Amino acid sequence: MLNSTRKDPRSHLCLLLFLSVVFWLFLVHTRFVTINGGGTIDEFSKQEPISSQTQPFKPDNRTVETKRDPCEGRYIYVHDLPPQFNEDILKDCNSLSLWNNMCKFISNAGLGPPFENDEGGILNSGLYATNQFTVEVIFHNRMKQYECLTQDSSMAAAIFVPFYAGLDITRHLWGFNVSVRDASTLALMDWLVKRPEWKVMGGKDHFLVAGRITWDFRRSNNQDSQWGSKLLSLPAAKNMSILVIESSAWSFNDFAIPYPTYFHPAKDADVYEWQDRMRKLERPWLFSFAGAPRPGYPELIRGQIIEQCNNSKLCKLLECSSKETKCHSPSSVMKMFQSSMFCLQPPGDSFTRRSSFDSMLAGCIPVFFHPATAYTQYTWHLPRNYSKYSVFIAEDDIRKMNVSIEERLLQISPEQVKIMREELISLMSRLTYADPRSKLETLKDAFDVSVEGVINKVTKLRKDIIEGHEDPKLDEKMAWKYALLEEGQSEVGPHEWDRFFSDVSKG
Repeated sequence: MLNSTRKDPRSHLCLLLFLSVVFWLFLVHTRFVTINGGGTIDEFSKQEPISSQTQPFKPDNRTVETKRDPCEGRYIYVHDLPPQFNEDILKDCNSLSLWNNMCKFISNAGLGPPFENDEGGILNSGLYATNQFTVEVIFHNRMKQYECLTQDSSMAAAIFVPFYAGLDITRHLWGFNVSVRDASTLALMDWLVKRPEWKVMGGKDHFLVAGRITWDFRRSNNQDSQWGSKLLSLPAAKNMSILVIESSAWSFNDFAIPYPTYFHPAKDADVYEWQDRMRKLERPWLFSFAGAPRPGYPELIRGQIIEQCNNSKLCKLLECSSKETKCHSPSSVMKMFQSSMFCLQPPGDSFTRRSSFDSMLAGCIPVFFHPATAYTQYTWHLPRNYSKYSVFIAEDDIRKMNVSIEERLLQISPEQVKIMREELISLMSRLTYADPRSKLETLKDAFDVSVEGVINKVTKLRKDIIEGHEDPKLDEKMAWKYALLEEGQSEVGPHEWDRFFSDVSKG
């Protein structure tokens, strides 16, 4: 006979199911209260206000989700500057140059008007008549599309200052006293140093782009007869990283980034298509040169370069005299580079040339005559092993007529030329600025490489501070040598290029 007091097993199952549901509802309720009960997710993600007493170097590991943040270590905070430092400068575009209407060159997010050939027809998309001094506008507009922007400066790997320093000084270089030339720069520095973001690291995590060569910002005194502004001579600016299209070999805080070229791809496919075109082009000229002589500067080798080119049946010359309009036609210059195997790039008014980047973009192997034209400049963007993509002929050998350029280039086998051009083609995306109104999907452009360079510099500085490393007080006269050190190296010594940098008076 069965025990009448024994319970049905099914009742146990029902009880367990009921308790499970109650427990699950309790967890959901707890999760909801944690996220929403005390404020919004945005409010919880905010850090405490920045002060010089906090520890700005400790990474923020707080996150609602456990998935790794793809922007960790890559966040950029952008200062919201008063419009006088950028927008107002563009509005006054008619005053930016004595010789060019810069209004058309700041169009299309700084790219300028679409490329036209000599007959007035558009060549193809992605090509623009870009002015060499608009990189700060292009860079700022690219930054607006950067995928890792933050409104919380304590999360930032670096802090960007969108001041158009190059355009500002351009309108005041000729006919203005030093007070006018320095007015915007001094006002900016006064604004910056009062900011709490500045006080965390004294500006050492800040960077800005000044779209001219370093010598336009290195006036060392207050004499009106002296050139440029004193941006790079100001103590506050010396704490920042200043990105320029030509840096000083004897300074630690300015870094060279590529001149803007004519090509601005909107997507990866544009780059691949361009690379394929440059790879397949017929190049009837062994070498070419586009430039003007400098008869008033006997130390320059342009006269000898032009003479050697004129004396060679294998050289194409585009002499940029005031009467030669083709030299000022972007399509004419690019067509010459695209039809040449090698392009001569001697120093001109300064060490560097925008032409170097135009020629490399055209798949024309550059021939350099001074290491400061590229090798010690664009160390973030170009390989340390310069022989992989270029030819070096010392300018002294040209000056003393010890070398025939034609004979030197003919010694390079067709197979080696092909290898060098392929290396050059692989670098193209790193040497051009993508259209700021879009973004490359997987390739890095010059903007990406530059931002990465700044972040690496600031990250290393933070690491040194955390580990208690003292400032080594390095000799700035050796700055160009330190820039060439490989990962893990810290000591500099005698270098094969010492003779090229013996004159530190410019620094």
